[in-house]
Amino acid sequence: MNSKPHSVSIMIMGKEYRIACAPEDQDDLLQSALELDAQMRKMRDSGKINGADRIAVISALNLAHELQSAKNQNALLKRQLNDCLANISNKIENILENPQTR
Repeated sequence: MNSKPHSVSIMIMGKEYRIACAPEDQDDLLQSALELDAQMRKMRDSGKINGADRIAVISALNLAHELQSAKNQNALLKRQLNDCLANISNKIENILENPQTR
């Protein structure tokens, strides 16, 4: 059940942002903000990328890439699990159909 959104304050690279967020999503939002802040600070401190806009875009692109990689891994694991379950199901059916071949 979704609750009425309320405003949550997050800090990213020293700037405060107020974000509307359902109470049940607040912990995830705060964790995401911490991760984004850490990634942006790391990029800024490396000196390779200048400007808050560029740092934000590159950080967002890196996080989007990580998310896509995780989705791809999840899809692969799901396919492997489904194959394994189908194999087990076939073995069980074979044993039940042919009990003398145990």
